Amino acid sequence: MSPDQGFAVWVTGLPASGKSSITRELTKKLEEEGVPIVVLQSDEMRKILTPEPTYSEKERKQFYRTLVLIGELITRSGINVIFDATANQRNYRDYARSLIRKFVEVYVVCPLEVCMKRDPKGIYGRARSGKASTVPGIQVSYEPPLQPEVTLSCQDPPASGAKAIVDTLKWLLYI
Repeated sequence: MSPDQGFAVWVTGLPASGKSSITRELTKKLEEEGVPIVVLQSDEMRKILTPEPTYSEKERKQFYRTLVLIGELITRSGINVIFDATANQRNYRDYARSLIRKFVEVYVVCPLEVCMKRDPKGIYGRARSGKASTVPGIQVSYEPPLQPEVTLSCQDPPASGAKAIVDTLKWLLYI
């Protein structure tokens, strides 16, 4: 591994917990610090990797494996990555940790009821109406991280969450 290997931050939590809002703020803060970053946002990556997603367990496993390998290649090139993805199974994120030496897991804690009220993409509405059958937290489990480097509350402003992540990256000497 190169000493110039980039770092990876995985922002995880239930759908609608605020991951993308925190990621946007984190990207801004890192850019202000002159830290180059690539965001691998699951919704955008799915358009490429699984254009007609079924969200089956098999498809999810393949999607996250591929996402992690892309992220690992990017960090190996010295570029930093933010994974903005639910990754409902802990082993998806653990796989990234096993491949990427400079890895930070961020857990956005948010009660399911709050996520369901937010529901900006209508995910939970589709689950309630029977149009979706594999929504994490409803029909499939979401396994929270056991020891994330950063734990954030969805009730806090995204900017304060982003600051906590940047502070952790500095403390770890990743930036």
